[in-house]
Amino acid sequence: MPQKWKLALGLTIIFAATLLISGCGSSDVGVLDVNKVMTGSPKVKQMQEQLNAKGKELSDKLAKDKATLSPEEFQKHQEAAYGEFLKAKQDLIDKVDASLKQALEQVAKDKKLSVIIYKNASPYGGVDVTDDVLQKMQ
Repeated sequence: MPQKWKLALGLTIIFAATLLISGCGSSDVGVLDVNKVMTGSPKVKQMQEQLNAKGKELSDKLAKDKATLSPEEFQKHQEAAYGEFLKAKQDLIDKVDASLKQALEQVAKDKKLSVIIYKNASPYGGVDVTDDVLQKMQ
């Protein structure tokens, strides 16, 4: 996911700047296992199920239309359905990002953390906030 990498890079830069400013103290740094959040959040699972249902709906409609359309018309319908699916997928990604951002901001505020970085960007140290974020995303 390109946005995931951009966010990780941004958070790493913020982390490095925070370390320089605060004198390398790690008590105000949180770490997040984003993979655990993506697989363990009921909200994310529900959104994924909605996307799967949309994909099935579009696929079923295409299967019905295939018998009545010329190959050229079918291809146009197929391209339109693909575009609709990509838009639904992007909407899902945007909703997940917004929900995650809101949860991260709340956890950072509650735990008085100045920065939260992805767990794979920090070889050690920091406070693991993954379970707290999962709880906020309910």
